[in-house]
Amino acid sequence: MKILYLCSQNKRRSLTAEKVLNGINGHQVRSAGTESNARVKVTEGLLGWADVIVTMEKKHTRRILEKYQDTVNEKSVICLYIPDEYLYMDEDLIDILNSSFDEVVEIDGK
Repeated sequence: MKILYLCSQNKRRSLTAEKVLNGINGHQVRSAGTESNARVKVTEGLLGWADVIVTMEKKHTRRILEKYQDTVNEKSVICLYIPDEYLYMDEDLIDILNSSFDEVVEIDGK
């Protein structure tokens, strides 16, 4: 399964998810940000690549639905509600991401 994690700037939360979760049980994980100054900015191509899209906050879900509705319309979009209060590779953030990963995979039915 291909999973795309999104946060605002792709410097902390979603980048941590990509680094920690990529390759688990053969799943491919990428990350991007929804803001114009993101390290890797979300694109229609990245959204199209993903089987599941995971956002860190509701605002990220709203942004991709507003801008890329046709691309994400039939995909699973999951919000983890993780606030922007963690540093890159923060142990607490890693614990949250790891504990939510099985749920993310299960939601898509794979």
